[in-house]
Amino acid sequence: MKLNTITLALSLLGLTTAVQAQKTTSLFDGKTLNGWKPIVGSAPYAIENGMIVGTMAKGSPNSFLVTEKEYGNFILELDVKLEGTETNSGIQTRSHFNPAGNQGKGMVYGRQVEIDPSARSWTGGIYDEARRQWLYPLELNPKAKSAYKVEEFNHYKIECIGNETKTWVNGIPVAYVIDTVDQTGFIGLQVHGIGNNLKLDGKKVYFKNIRIQTENLKPQAFPKGIYTVNFMPNNLSAYEKANGYKLLFDGKTNAGWVGAYKTAFPAKGWSIANGELTVLPSDGAESTNGGDIVTKEEFSAFDLSFDFKLSEGANSGVKYFVTLSEKNTGSAIGLEYQVLDDERHPDAKLGRDGNRTLASLYDLMTAKKEARFLHPIGAWNSGRVVVYPNNKVEHYLNGVKVLEYTRGSEEFRKLVALSKYKVWKDFGEAPKGHLLLQDHGNRVSFRSIKIKTL
Repeated sequence: MKLNTITLALSLLGLTTAVQAQKTTSLFDGKTLNGWKPIVGSAPYAIENGMIVGTMAKGSPNSFLVTEKEYGNFILELDVKLEGTETNSGIQTRSHFNPAGNQGKGMVYGRQVEIDPSARSWTGGIYDEARRQWLYPLELNPKAKSAYKVEEFNHYKIECIGNETKTWVNGIPVAYVIDTVDQTGFIGLQVHGIGNNLKLDGKKVYFKNIRIQTENLKPQAFPKGIYTVNFMPNNLSAYEKANGYKLLFDGKTNAGWVGAYKTAFPAKGWSIANGELTVLPSDGAESTNGGDIVTKEEFSAFDLSFDFKLSEGANSGVKYFVTLSEKNTGSAIGLEYQVLDDERHPDAKLGRDGNRTLASLYDLMTAKKEARFLHPIGAWNSGRVVVYPNNKVEHYLNGVKVLEYTRGSEEFRKLVALSKYKVWKDFGEAPKGHLLLQDHGNRVSFRSIKIKTL
């Protein structure tokens, strides 16, 4: 029976839409590399047993085999096996090539779905190659860390529709990123650079069953409860709303906020413009200009996210469990996620063992962070504080967990006894409290402040 006869028969049965919805195209015929081209790096790609095989080469930077065609909206599926556990690989999506990059050697940049067999286990996370670095580390979805199978073929599904990118590994939902950057670009297969590591020289990455769907796309729903990284300022996606998140700053007004110890929003010292809530600079002192601002609402167990942008040498903070019962001068009392320019502000060198540095629990516990996960002064960073119903608390910086503790525990109380907060009875143990943005006399901007009650 000819194809058009089959289509007609299916049409009479009302089944053509279902067939169209499932139509996929192979990006690799198992015999040739037609439609693909190697760019950047010297790691070789070859065809073996119907698979694309990339071989690690010492002295080579990251190497890429990319599609000659660019893609916008698509659902991509493929199987990948990586030898060993000491390196990684990746799948580029909507990516680009800058021939002048890397000192004229060429540079691939764009969102990459990570293949990570190491103990870190961030397979399926999303990395922005040669640009913004990690967008979705698996600290944000630790349950998905177990999806990867070492030294076996793993099945990847990547859904890029509109501004949304979602990933699955072996059927397990992993990462969810909403990002307005790059609406089209090529797809690429990476062989990671290994430097001069002779132990890894010759290790291989196998790619097979590479197929793509570009028409009649139907998004696959994620189950509830998976954290979303949303780079659209002051925006909540339908998925975030369904998961119980709400905005604490609408990007336009001061609704929901008042001055600490006041009944109205400060008349000076704060500005709202371009979707940013900004502390205006004064003399660098605590709460001497507009003063701190707090939420009208109080919270107990919650998942709080916020973006912040520091000016050079700036100091601020996001406090939680602020009761306003102390009636103290200066900044209101509460547990504080420190917001600081560690390099230029002297407070970073005070306290104990760095417990006043960026993302630390101020004056109590030091954030364990790597410099490569920090964005520069003047760029946006993302903070997150999660307080569970059992009083366990976590701080995150740009998606990476940097500390955890339990309010009211013996260890917590010992830390309080060594801190400036020892004079406050039951410090940090209130059942609920306001959230606070600190005025420390330096220019600091906030946006995308969102919260979910747990």
